[in-house]
Amino acid sequence: MSTTRGCVQTVLGPVAPEMLGATLMHEHVLCDLTVPELAAQQMPKVEVRLDNVFEIRHHWCRHYGNHVLNDLDVAVDELLRYRTAGGSGLVELTCEGIAPDARGLAQVAERTGLHIVAGCGPYVEAHLTVEQCARSIEQVAEAMVRAVSEGIDGSGVRAGILGEIGVSTPCTSVERRSLVASALAQSATGAAINVHPPRTLRGTLEAIDVLAGAGADLARVIISHVDRTLFTLDDMQRVADNGVVLEFDFFGIESTYYPFADVDLPNDGQRVRSIAGLVRRGHIDQIVVSQDICTRTRLRRYGGHGYAHLLENAMPLMLRRGFGQDDVDRILVRTPRRLLTLQ
Repeated sequence: MSTTRGCVQTVLGPVAPEMLGATLMHEHVLCDLTVPELAAQQMPKVEVRLDNVFEIRHHWCRHYGNHVLNDLDVAVDELLRYRTAGGSGLVELTCEGIAPDARGLAQVAERTGLHIVAGCGPYVEAHLTVEQCARSIEQVAEAMVRAVSEGIDGSGVRAGILGEIGVSTPCTSVERRSLVASALAQSATGAAINVHPPRTLRGTLEAIDVLAGAGADLARVIISHVDRTLFTLDDMQRVADNGVVLEFDFFGIESTYYPFADVDLPNDGQRVRSIAGLVRRGHIDQIVVSQDICTRTRLRRYGGHGYAHLLENAMPLMLRRGFGQDDVDRILVRTPRRLLTLQ
């Protein structure tokens, strides 16, 4: 079975690009992103209550079960609010190593009416099995091509984007092979690539160089997690000057605390300010946004902001801060359409 060029490949089949409205470009609906050290302790899942929700939300990697999203009914309830708020599409980037559930995603799409695009490919090495790490570049590329053209893990549910391709700080040899493989898979499928980058400017630029050297179309490469990686407008521009798309995907995280590095995360107002700066420098068509929800405490059911936050709160903030409706549409609708259309 070949890929459907010129269409957006969703978990329920191809759709015309114009069917895709406001789209979140980096979310997790069904996943297990528990850090390996915590998973190895085999603890019971934490119960989220009013008296501990701040502790769990603040120290988001210390409590087993917070990173496990596997309840279809909860997923449907959460996403229906997003659809009611005007959401149309959602990119679900749960890939190898973090418990993808393609059949479950198809059920969620059927029950919500959302256009859900699934990712594929290897996450960071620490989450992969020994067998996954031992594959050659060609084997990794073949697995991604198969996920897009036939279905993820034999499910028949086809991926529509490559990623999030995991790269650690520093990049490992296994992850370097994943980057090269994603470039090969992009050439074969016409799909965009989403990269979970290293947590430094230098590491991010090196990952882009690997992709470029392997023949990737950098205009169809998305660099995730800009808001935990790049902290000055000049650094953001250095990355954007390579032609890649910058993804601000921590919307809704208002705490400065970040468990993986000694940095201060921005809040939503600062994210909007950074995006405005990039727009002034001519990069508006290289920006997408999302929330990267991957913990229970960011769901509304457990006291969080939920998938609708970006539409309900962040986009109105952008309009109040001087963005025009056309600017918002380019970021939230037109650039996602371009990236998700198989070329």
